[in-house]
Amino acid sequence: MSYEPIAIVGRSVVVPGASSPDAVWQLVVNRRSAVTGVPAGRFGLDPDLVRGTKDNSVDRTWSTAGGYVDADAAATALGDYPGKADVAGLDPLFGWVLGSAHQSIVDAGFNDLAGRRAGAVFGNLSFPTAGMVRLGEELALPSSWQQATGRVGADRRDRFMSGLPSLLLQKHLGLDAFSYALDAACASSLYAVHLAARALQARRADVVVAGAVNRADSLFLHVGFSALQAMSTSGVPRPFDVDADGLVPAEGVCALTLMRLEDARREGRPVHGIIIGSALANDGRAKSLLAPSSEGQVRAVSQAWALSGCSPASAGLFECHATGTQTGDKVEVETLRQVLRDSGDDVVSPIPLSSLKSNLGHLITAAGAAGLVKVLEAFKHETLPPSINVGRSIDVIDDVAVTLQREASPWTRLAHGTRRAGVSAFGFGGNDAHVVVEEPSSTRKFFVPDSNVAAALPALAVVACGVRLGDRRGGLEALVAADLDVEHVATEVVVQTSGLRSPPNDLKTALSQQSLILEATRDATTALSDEALPKLRTGVFVGMGADLQVTTPGLRLRAEDLLRRRVGNDLRETAFSTTLSQLRDLAMPALSASAVLGMMPNIPANRLNVQ
Repeated sequence: MSYEPIAIVGRSVVVPGASSPDAVWQLVVNRRSAVTGVPAGRFGLDPDLVRGTKDNSVDRTWSTAGGYVDADAAATALGDYPGKADVAGLDPLFGWVLGSAHQSIVDAGFNDLAGRRAGAVFGNLSFPTAGMVRLGEELALPSSWQQATGRVGADRRDRFMSGLPSLLLQKHLGLDAFSYALDAACASSLYAVHLAARALQARRADVVVAGAVNRADSLFLHVGFSALQAMSTSGVPRPFDVDADGLVPAEGVCALTLMRLEDARREGRPVHGIIIGSALANDGRAKSLLAPSSEGQVRAVSQAWALSGCSPASAGLFECHATGTQTGDKVEVETLRQVLRDSGDDVVSPIPLSSLKSNLGHLITAAGAAGLVKVLEAFKHETLPPSINVGRSIDVIDDVAVTLQREASPWTRLAHGTRRAGVSAFGFGGNDAHVVVEEPSSTRKFFVPDSNVAAALPALAVVACGVRLGDRRGGLEALVAADLDVEHVATEVVVQTSGLRSPPNDLKTALSQQSLILEATRDATTALSDEALPKLRTGVFVGMGADLQVTTPGLRLRAEDLLRRRVGNDLRETAFSTTLSQLRDLAMPALSASAVLGMMPNIPANRLNVQ
């Protein structure tokens, strides 16, 4: 065992129907659902204008149900926090990040993190927020339309919703080690937890806030997931149910303050749980960016348990990613059964499965961390948490290796004497993460490294470079030769189809940045052999923020509302329909599955991995 234990010393959570860890627990243990219809004003138009069915799904959502956070409840829960005045007028996402991170360090007993070698890793879904959509619409509309439709006064800083929150965390919480945001889709929060743990173990920091937020524009999410054929038609999240019909989007934020266990105990910090293993993996060359692969999931789950030094058969609970999609839930259960078989250890009694999404809907980036908070509360209350909304469970739940936890029941310790659980999060495109956590009362001897000094980073060599700068292409010479004071815009983006492993039509609808990074990387790796890019030891990292172009779906979807506000009843109905159609097509084509994928910032890295 070589995984130094990490203590969770602080927690903060604001999710639909709950603004504290205890409130989350009460929601779960009392089998309540926080999923509701869309609140007034949230879509920025009359919801009836976008209601649709599978037979009428262009510019439509199959359901308007979701997990929505009440703005007043969130403001009350977060209270005052450093930088609150700085984010006034910005999209609520900024305040959620600052407020929840501050709450989690207060929960850990800190007044501030000054002089603590502190850092932050925050998952952030880089789909446009409502504030960014408002900005995009304001910039796209002529001034006369802006005044007539009320699209004026947007804060330009909302343009930087991808990375700016992490910069503000660093500024207002006094983080002097590092602070950055990442987007690994639905696996983001557990990616953040894993990377925070690794930074602590490497002595790059002594305290790290890890978490994630999703506050993307609700209309964009609903129509986008319908285009991906993933949205629930009933509006009810039913993980593990044989009749489950898809996911229900939800929003929220969760932050966890982490320290090395030895340091936390020495300082007398509250320990809510102990992370004893974590791992990341990727589906690699899977059959589809939208289809889950058990192979990648098995690697993440198996490696996390191997690093913990414990058998997965010793788990008392698996808090699953399970979203309520038939294929995804089945693959995840098969993953857990495969990991248990591969361990070679007998399961004494079926291991319970549960999913917080049955109560809240799918928090996307924040889902894994919220599930982790649920497990910490289950430790505290010594109770196994139920999943709800299940009539008959899917047949891969065999009640031999795993079973569905339908009711709250006492969580008795197994023969090894310690309650522990596995928490999973899997993202679109193939991002996989698993965390093994143990109850805080554990007294077993843990691995502690001999040295408390940060290891020196090894020297790195740049062995290849590909550049696409406007219409320029090549290696470093293309970059050196470019006049960087001149704006460089590509007049066309050409993708070589020879050897291409992404459908060309998908790339036609993707943001141009996705095609450019694909081609630049193919240029850079042309001379590298397969031995130089070993399958399990090669990583892909892409820097990218949400582009203003991703606000155009909102402009298309709100076109009817905008037109009615602009012209009232001055147009005959036929002329209105013609003008509406023209206005929509000026914004962008109707959202398709490939277009939604082509706007996800985590997808370029996964496309490159497939390639």
